[in-house]
Amino acid sequence: MKKKQHEVWVFIEQRAGKAADVSFELLSKGRKLAESLKGVLKAVVIGHEMKEIAEKTYQFGATEVLLADHPDLAVYNTLPYARIMSELIDKHQPRIVLFGASFIGRDLAPRVASYTKSGLTADCTELQISDVTYLRKDYPDLLLQIRPAFGGNILATIVTPDNPVQMATVREGVMELAPLEKAVKGKITEIAYKPDPTDKLVEIIEQHHEENKVNLKAAPIIVAGGYGMGTIENFKLLKDLADTIGGEVAGSRAAVDAGFVEHNRQVGQTGVTVRPKLYIAVGISGAIQHRAGMDDSNKIIAINSDPKAPIFDICHYGIVGDAMEIIPQFIDVYKHKLK
Repeated sequence: MKKKQHEVWVFIEQRAGKAADVSFELLSKGRKLAESLKGVLKAVVIGHEMKEIAEKTYQFGATEVLLADHPDLAVYNTLPYARIMSELIDKHQPRIVLFGASFIGRDLAPRVASYTKSGLTADCTELQISDVTYLRKDYPDLLLQIRPAFGGNILATIVTPDNPVQMATVREGVMELAPLEKAVKGKITEIAYKPDPTDKLVEIIEQHHEENKVNLKAAPIIVAGGYGMGTIENFKLLKDLADTIGGEVAGSRAAVDAGFVEHNRQVGQTGVTVRPKLYIAVGISGAIQHRAGMDDSNKIIAINSDPKAPIFDICHYGIVGDAMEIIPQFIDVYKHKLK
């Protein structure tokens, strides 16, 4: 009897017919996981008039798209989407299913996991395939779901050995977007949508959606400040530096909680994940939850008064000193000597 080939599925999130970036990031990661499993990568697309999005998944390695396309599915609605996903997973038993850790993914994934009795880990920062020995029993090809735990003080590796289907949610920007040079030759398998009375228990009357005006992910230079900046007035100095060198301002969670910077500029485990060419961390201690959002930056400059700050463990250039003295020197040198 031929052994069933492992399948890695990615749920393709869409709003108003536009696919979320996180879905293609997860396809990029899912392709690597499928290669480790010697399996196949598939995408699940639910919506209306989604053929173009379905075909775009071929550029990221999906060899098959399970497509549920119907006017009733044009806008995300928890009950029909969860029912369709649950029925598909029950029928096909994929090895791994990935969702974006967005509002939609965080609503959908736990419902599907509960219905299908699958393992689920939220907000993963890394995913790997490995053989695991647990309670003296060997489990081949398990998904290692890695994420910060206990307030970000440690990295936990979570496995779900007793569940045939392993699920994870991952935030946007955590996985690298890596399209193929040449798209694979994929196919679309249409999934018939059969309305159920429960689908109408919740009806969407009206939706309001506002685009985020801050795009840290696209910024080549980021100047980020932490609680160590002390006051909101001191934090304004970072904006002066960012304006001078053509960068964007960001902050750690502590800086956001202190009111130094807006939440949509937060970098870290509960904020945005970025990969700029240059990341300047000022007054940031460098806890795990912040490093998870920026440690893939091409170059990191850290400025901190504490020589033992963890940020110095990952930076390329470290400066120990008072930011209020150092930042003005940065600005002066750039304006008068380097520019």
